[in-house]
Amino acid sequence: MKKIKGNILVVDDEKSMREILEIFLKNEGYGVSIAENGEKAIEAIKKDIFDLIITDMKMPKVGGLELLKNVKQIAPDTVVVIITAFGTTDSAVEAMKLGAYDYIQKPFELDNIRLVVKNALEKQKLQKDVSLLKQQLKPPSMENIIGKSPSMQTLFSVISKTAESNASVLIIGESGTGKELVAKAIHSLSPRKDNHIVAINCAAIPEGLLESELFGYMKGAFTGAASSKQGLFELANEGTLFLDEIGEMPMSLQAKLLRVIEGDAFRRVGGISDLNVDVRIISATNKNLQEMIEQKLFREDLYFRLNVLSVKIPPLRERRDDIPLLVDNFLKKFAGDKKLFSKEAIELLKNYQWKGNVRELENIIERTVLLCDSEVINVEHLPDEIRSGSKAEKVVVPTGGMDIDKLMEDTEKAYILKALERTNGVKTEAAKLLNLTFRSFRHKLKKYGIDKKIITD
Repeated sequence: MKKIKGNILVVDDEKSMREILEIFLKNEGYGVSIAENGEKAIEAIKKDIFDLIITDMKMPKVGGLELLKNVKQIAPDTVVVIITAFGTTDSAVEAMKLGAYDYIQKPFELDNIRLVVKNALEKQKLQKDVSLLKQQLKPPSMENIIGKSPSMQTLFSVISKTAESNASVLIIGESGTGKELVAKAIHSLSPRKDNHIVAINCAAIPEGLLESELFGYMKGAFTGAASSKQGLFELANEGTLFLDEIGEMPMSLQAKLLRVIEGDAFRRVGGISDLNVDVRIISATNKNLQEMIEQKLFREDLYFRLNVLSVKIPPLRERRDDIPLLVDNFLKKFAGDKKLFSKEAIELLKNYQWKGNVRELENIIERTVLLCDSEVINVEHLPDEIRSGSKAEKVVVPTGGMDIDKLMEDTEKAYILKALERTNGVKTEAAKLLNLTFRSFRHKLKKYGIDKKIITD
């Protein structure tokens, strides 16, 4: 796969200066474009993405400072270095106030340019790293995945072997089994561990926004695009991109993802040039993608590209011997050493069905710890659904019969309204509460005719 190198735009009205910098920077291994004046430079940054711009201060019509102002509006992540033969203290101060990285006077040594460019691009990378670190925790190792059962030992072995490869990985598992933890473990054990893993849940983002999140966009690409923005493929360059709930990706976007995988390049929304990327893709799903292929809901060619290596996570009900270990881990997380579970309570937890898997177990432990005042958590402290095992045993069918479909619809509608009430009408949050994809939730709103005017996005 090709590696993105620093993309530099040189702007100067002197042809000799443009040529000198172009030859020098290309020999240093950078991608170089040139513009003979500020107007053409503005046209260029609207069409392409540049990591760094080196511009002359004095040029006809649009000078370096005016160009700098435009860059900060159109592509705020781009670093600008200004060079001039007519430098003054005032102009230098103004350039730095406007956001220039550095101010260099002519004549200059090429070694000085080499150092400034190197430092400027390193600063830009550091800024991107800081931005990513604010969005995510440090990737965990396999120590964060708990289990000693045979099925988990098999999983650990598969993760280790998978991490050594650079091939795409498809993680298969029910909701709540820890697919993102497995993805991060694969990354943290791989040769890419020193670079970022960037995650996105394809089900949590509206269809119209998912493309711009993945590929980024250019200024003016659509209403509200006030400046250019990098997408997750760029942020994950030389690292890993984790596509959770890949089965929820729209067919139109699946085709674009396939082109990226096959060509190691993509184009920002509204862009006209391709950007090369070196990204390992790990995807995950709780759906049967082969059935979706038969139903024409998922591309078969994309499936084979994503499923070069597969990792299957066992549901919690198939590794019940791990439940005491998980309970102990969550108990320490929520109560430290202040509480413990009785043997009877542990046995009850082991016999429960756990349709929500490890996530459901964690939620139950947290709730129980908060509501239990005693040091020992006994059977009576567990939630009703755990103690009863199944609420279905308490259901009574009326003698005169019933309309089961209407009952289910009324119940579903009631829960949707309750979820919207709890989230103050925020549909994305309500969908999460009900463990629904945003697309499914929106369909149900339409199905039940729930008044959208009182619901905010």
